[in-house]
Amino acid sequence: MTQATASRPAAQTSIGSAASALAARPPGRRRRGFGARGSGLINLLYLPAVLLFAVFAVYPLISGVGYSFTNWDGYSPEKPFVGLENYLRLFQDDTFRQVLGNTFIYGIGSMVIQQILGLGLALALDRPMRGRGAARAIIYLPVLVSPVIMGTMYYLLFQFNNGAFNDIVVAFGGERVAWLSQPSAAVAIVVAVNSLQFVGISMIIYLAGLQSIPQTYYEAAMLDGAGTWQRFTGITVPLLQPAFATSIVLNLIGGLKLFDVIKVMTNGGPGYSTNSVSTLIGITYFENQSAGYASAMGVVLFVIIAIFTLALNALLNRRRLEQQ
Repeated sequence: MTQATASRPAAQTSIGSAASALAARPPGRRRRGFGARGSGLINLLYLPAVLLFAVFAVYPLISGVGYSFTNWDGYSPEKPFVGLENYLRLFQDDTFRQVLGNTFIYGIGSMVIQQILGLGLALALDRPMRGRGAARAIIYLPVLVSPVIMGTMYYLLFQFNNGAFNDIVVAFGGERVAWLSQPSAAVAIVVAVNSLQFVGISMIIYLAGLQSIPQTYYEAAMLDGAGTWQRFTGITVPLLQPAFATSIVLNLIGGLKLFDVIKVMTNGGPGYSTNSVSTLIGITYFENQSAGYASAMGVVLFVIIAIFTLALNALLNRRRLEQQ
């Protein structure tokens, strides 16, 4: 018998003894180093985020609700309590009803356009093609631009004098058009500008959803004789339900609280014809010095966004469960 063969049982015996000793060690002693102490340290890491959220989100929300029951002017230390007077005034205010209608147009209109364009671009750029990465980057690039800059750029295109669109109209023998002075046209332009700027978000969300769908599903459908439309409605749409939910909710919230583009392009005018609730809050607070009334508008806008978000999430989740 060689020396290596003779030492093998001894090595096996020592390994077995070590394993037995490790198994016999109390379980609490092995976990004490990371389990209790480590979980406590991890919980402490949440504390800065919780504090920031409480200071910059929870506290302003609670303060805004409190101010909505007062007649505060925004500057005086006195905040007279008026109860529900501000909310009753809101529902009797013709200007607020008009602006609320504009807000729904901005939110729903932008959301619909972004879903259609975003899904179409995602389907087109999901296929192998030359320059696909550059095209995706170009479409997403406006998302990184400030809405103020985007609004200024489009204002220069649509302005009455020296605007690019009016110069084109004049070049073809037409007359200049006051695009941003006509309420219906101005609202439509704001919706289009907001949709074109943020369509890249929808495109990225749908691209991620498309790339998560196994290609074997499409191959099996093609073997069964399914056409392009049948594969789209039978495979792509059902499996994109999570992407639909995310994109619709994000775009709707962004449209409902639209502010920057409106202020830069139309400044809410003529009159209050193109204002959203967000811009009207700024006018009411700073120009009219009615912080209590502006806070009531903010609370109503918050409730509207919350209702839309919860309702859409519930609807889309139910449809996704029905299709599984």
